[in-house]
This record gives sequence, C-alpha cells and structure tokens, in this order.
Amino acid sequence: MQARRRASASKRAPARKKAARRHARGSDALWVRSVHTVSTFPPEGAFTRDARTIARTMASRKVSPKGLGSAIRMIQYFINRGGRGLSATRRRELERARQILQDRRDRSARRARR
Repeated sequence: MQARRRASASKRAPARKKAARRHARGSDALWVRSVHTVSTFPPEGAFTRDARTIARTMASRKVSPKGLGSAIRMIQYFINRGGRGLSATRRRELERARQILQDRRDRSARRARR
C-alpha cells in the first residue's frame, strides 16, 4: 500500500511558479527599480530622521527648487522604492512628513486665493 502512494506521488505535475504581481494596467510592479535621476540630491540620511526634520529638509530650495510638490513626490518615491522592506515605523514617519508638506502646500494655496 505504501509503495502505491509513493508511486502516485511521483506522477504529480511539478509545482507552478507564481507569476509576478502586476498593477491593474498590466505595468511592471517594480517600475521604481528602473528610475535613475540626477535632478535633486537630498542630503545623506535625510529620510532617517523624524517627520518634521524630513519635511523641513525636503522643503528647502536647495533640495526642492521647484517647490513643495517636488518634495512631496520625492518622499512618495522613497516610500515606493522602500516597498515591503520599509519598516512600519519608518513608513509611518515618512507618511507623516509627506502629510506635513501637503498641509503646508494647502495652507499656502488657500492664502494665495484670498
């Protein structure tokens, strides 16, 4: 009886590999790996600090000459680049820094409309 079970087990089809996860549009999920830019240079270790320091650093004209939108995009890019390897606490801190910059941008836009 045992011999039969072993024989039938060896006839099974090999396990199929999982396909790479893709976005709804079908684009590659790891698009962020292929991005190479020299447009801005945040200081070394800028993303390892607290949210306020990250926001202040990224909002400076030296790092983001095109304004707050550029700083927000850089933080979002860093979050995307970190992917699953980014710890929950680091991700939360980066999200908080992005939120600080978004609030600042919204406040200045409201002030400009007056």
